[in-house]
Parts: sequence; C-alpha cells; structure tokens
Amino acid sequence: MLLFESSGLAYSIMNLPLALSMPGWPESLFILVLVLLLFGAKKLPELARGLGQSLNEFKKARDEFEAQIHKSAAEVEVKAAPDKEEHKVS
Repeated sequence: MLLFESSGLAYSIMNLPLALSMPGWPESLFILVLVLLLFGAKKLPELARGLGQSLNEFKKARDEFEAQIHKSAAEVEVKAAPDKEEHKVS
C-alpha cells in the first residue's frame, strides 16, 4: 500500500516504525483496562461525554475555518475576474 512518494522513493505502511503503527487488539484491550483502573467505572461515561463534546467543538471550528477559507477564495476570484476583463478591453 503506497502512502506517498518523495524523490522517487515510495513509502508504505510496512516501512513505518513500530511506534507509529496502529495498536492491535491486545494493545487496545490493555489500554482500556488501564483507563478503567485509573479512572474507575463511574468516571468513564463522563470522560467519554467530555471527549465527544470536545471532538464536536473541534469539528465545528474546523468547518467554520474551511467555510471562511472558501469564502475568502471566492471573494478573491470575484475581485480578480473584473480586473481581467478590463485588461482585455484596453
């Protein structure tokens, strides 16, 4: 599986260091048990709710940022279009 190519060298998922690869089922289970032991069963729903809310806020901010970028790009294109027409007439 090809991720990207740079200077003629192709990098694949198999070439990623072990620390950057996705955890498997044993690692995920270990992390879940560790979180359960550290925070307790009563805190997990609160942590999940807080994580969900922060992800939602992040998505909103990202969407607003993208909308402003597109709006700015559209304004630049609209301003650039009349300039091109004036040069063609002259």
